[in-house]
Amino acid sequence: MIRRFEELDWQSTPMGDLTLRRRTDAELRVEIFEVKLGEEFLMSSLFTVAEEELASLGLAVAVGDELQVLVGGLGLGYTAIAALRDPRVSAMTVIDTMPAVIDWHERGLLPVSEALTSDPRTRLVLDDFFEVMRGEPESPEARYDAILLDVDHSPRHQLDPSHADLYTEGGLWALARHLKDSGVFALWSDDPPDEDFMATMRLVFAESQAHVVDFDNPVTGGVSSNTVYVAR
Repeated sequence: MIRRFEELDWQSTPMGDLTLRRRTDAELRVEIFEVKLGEEFLMSSLFTVAEEELASLGLAVAVGDELQVLVGGLGLGYTAIAALRDPRVSAMTVIDTMPAVIDWHERGLLPVSEALTSDPRTRLVLDDFFEVMRGEPESPEARYDAILLDVDHSPRHQLDPSHADLYTEGGLWALARHLKDSGVFALWSDDPPDEDFMATMRLVFAESQAHVVDFDNPVTGGVSSNTVYVAR
């Protein structure tokens, strides 16, 4: 089996070397985009079902016709582009802490980049999502109908130790200040549903649920699963 690799970008970051690469899988006959941080694979365009379901499941319970949405983590862009498919979304802010990731999309390097950046509802912001959540909203009008988060591997497995406080009761209360009264918080996780984290969510939110998202894995030939937490 022949695989051809092309490194599209490499940049040093405080969390390690960030690499975007494209490869052609001759067996699957698909072009795959992958992101690595150091030696760790962060994401692949081969597996986007759960990232898209993060937006679909979160927005399914959002209330209103002019939704203001905040996406934490731009990545390959699949959560953001899925959110834009909901016609009720009138504005979407996407926060990413890595300049390289925003640059990839502004340069059109990824499959969804053009559709994402050309949509007038999209605003890409270079900032630390977790630091933003620790602060107060700029005004009541600056609160969101939905916050969709896909940065860490799971509530227990963070990319950076500074993220850990968000998954505590205090961190979730701080995040909830950025939501409107009927607002929704949705979170992607690579781990199975975490009952301890669910118990923490119930201390803050009136409703919470963990959705197991199954998808075919062409690498293993089996089925893999992610979790999407949705709370309101």
